[in-house]
Amino acid sequence: MTKKKLVLLAAIAIAIALFFALDLGRFLNLEYFKQQQAAIEAYRSDHPLLTAAAYFLIYVAVTGLSLPGAAVMTLAGGAIFGLLWGTVIISFASTIGATLAFLASRLLFRDSVQQRFGAKLRTINEGMAREGAFYLFALRLVPIFPFFVINLLMGLTPIRTWTYYWVSQVGMLAGTVVYVNAGTQLAAIESVGGILSPGILGSFALLAVFPFIAKKVVAVVEARKAYAPWRGRRPKSFDYNLIVIGAGSAGLVSAYIAAAVKAKVALIEKHKMGGDCLNTGCVPSKALIRSARFIAQARRATRLGLSAVNVDFRFAELMERVQRVVKQVEPHDSVERYTQLGVDCVQGNARITSPWTVEVEGPEGKRELSARSLIIAAGARPFVPPIPGLEEVGYLTSDDVWSLRELPERLLVLGGGPIGCELTQAFARLGARVTQVEMAPRVMAREDPEISGMVMQRFREEGIDVRVGTRATAFRIAEGEKQLIAECDGEQLTIGFDQVLVAVGRAANTDGYGLEDIGVQLSERRTVAVDNYLQTSLPNIFACGDVAGPYQFTHTAAHTAWYASVNALFGGLRRFKVDYSVIPWATFTDPEVARVGLNETEARERGIDYELTTYGIDDLDRAIADGSAEGLVKVLTEPGKDRILGATVVGEHAGDLIIEFILAMRHGLGLNKILGTIHIYPTWVEANKYAAGNWKRAHAPQGLLQWVGRYHRWRRGAH
Repeated sequence: MTKKKLVLLAAIAIAIALFFALDLGRFLNLEYFKQQQAAIEAYRSDHPLLTAAAYFLIYVAVTGLSLPGAAVMTLAGGAIFGLLWGTVIISFASTIGATLAFLASRLLFRDSVQQRFGAKLRTINEGMAREGAFYLFALRLVPIFPFFVINLLMGLTPIRTWTYYWVSQVGMLAGTVVYVNAGTQLAAIESVGGILSPGILGSFALLAVFPFIAKKVVAVVEARKAYAPWRGRRPKSFDYNLIVIGAGSAGLVSAYIAAAVKAKVALIEKHKMGGDCLNTGCVPSKALIRSARFIAQARRATRLGLSAVNVDFRFAELMERVQRVVKQVEPHDSVERYTQLGVDCVQGNARITSPWTVEVEGPEGKRELSARSLIIAAGARPFVPPIPGLEEVGYLTSDDVWSLRELPERLLVLGGGPIGCELTQAFARLGARVTQVEMAPRVMAREDPEISGMVMQRFREEGIDVRVGTRATAFRIAEGEKQLIAECDGEQLTIGFDQVLVAVGRAANTDGYGLEDIGVQLSERRTVAVDNYLQTSLPNIFACGDVAGPYQFTHTAAHTAWYASVNALFGGLRRFKVDYSVIPWATFTDPEVARVGLNETEARERGIDYELTTYGIDDLDRAIADGSAEGLVKVLTEPGKDRILGATVVGEHAGDLIIEFILAMRHGLGLNKILGTIHIYPTWVEANKYAAGNWKRAHAPQGLLQWVGRYHRWRRGAH
């Protein structure tokens, strides 16, 4: 704590101590005011301004120091100054005093509290940032919450000071009027509790409900404003309960849920059912990775006691297998399956023409569909950075790399994220000379440094030229060779290649189907802006999956689709806030990297205290037997407790091993529960149990164990 803070804290402490030491509270009780009422009123009659000023300053001091007596002073103010002037004086004095207490709490305690309890307060902070004024207004209208407690607690939140002041001024006004009005009848009141009659309590209860009613009214007004351009154009009846635009993971799940609850739903897709995941993403990439991994395992056959294993393959045949895998999975997402489920599958380009209508241009021409609600699930596409010369040299992305039938001799991969890393290693294992260029200091920058370091080390062992801290500045063709011009540590580099794969991220598909025409708002990241219920700026239109973010994974697209569809269909009865509390992901490199919750890097950035427990997979029996004894389990827990804040697994089957930690975090289970679960021997998942065991050993009650040791020595008859 700084010197200024210590001085302020000491001054406040001294003032409060003097108040109680000198028994100044005796002047702030109802009986004293009733006894002195005539004298005080006579003095006010002779010195009105001085009386008002003195009263004002005393009231500010009492509320600013959070001293008892504000309620009595409010009653006295009504008796002394009457309803009108009493309300004016007390309204401003109480708000200024409350704001001073708020500022003192913020200055003295907020930084330390946020640093220590940042994780626990994150939800509260986010809520206050979004709707702090509303929550404060509701609290100010409920007299059962002591105002001094509200002042001190609000100082710990990120609510703006000006917002706090004016909301307090308005929010406390109604209660001030009630108390001041009661004070005008001071002679008939025997105690502060005397004003809290059933009638007045009922009035306060109605006041408490007021902000919620006001919020509903505001929502209706905002909706009317949003729909103003289409006033009179809302259909009297609808073709569907729900129209879903996009048949990727988010769209398929949305349509499935709607059909399951017997809603009439249309699913519009302009290209292929299954979206990116089936056709150009998860499925083809994992098929290629499997083939590449088999080749790599064959090269390491000596680990399994084999002299040598030769693998003969042709790249074109591997890529044809990838397409066969896609075809084999395709029926799961097919028009036939979803039609059987009760979904109307519509082929064609969709264009939203109003909040309730969608025009579809397909093989049979144009037609217009209508629905009470729409869900935008248009997905995302590979982002192509505007680097000079890139168009001239030509490039591949994760969308079209699957059309290759000839292995590039020299492949340049631009990007060190999950997609870039997975395809970098796969193509290198198939025989391409791969150079990976990443602008950040390391690949897989969202993971802890030693985790991404393990991946980079394996890449380099496999002959991949990993260039981190390297920024691509231009492409060119020089003497018939395609070249990248890049910068690294202030030096210019020239890297030759035959093909370049751009894998620097993905951009939400928000153009070309009418969002801009109907005024659906976009976020700063150019995704569709949604609230906690996945509702857009037009209340009957929802968005989920990659087009809305914040996570661009197939499993999170399916997760958000549940909330979007349920809120779209049943929002008038009950709504559900989307839950991002436990979001896992995996990168299917070798070694695999899987994570859920916090890692060390994020915990430090957020100022969250944690305890780290690790277990090396090189010690795992099954990993040793499989010849793959490499990797690590990292678990972050609350200091001194077994509650899991996050886990990272590196090694073979990491994407499967992480599931146990996901389940534990989702349902509030700690490491003790994992340790107490029977795990089959010998399996990879035992690594989780051993990590839990390491945590348990670190928290063994050493003092108790010493006494237990003495007990056993006594039982043996030893001295």
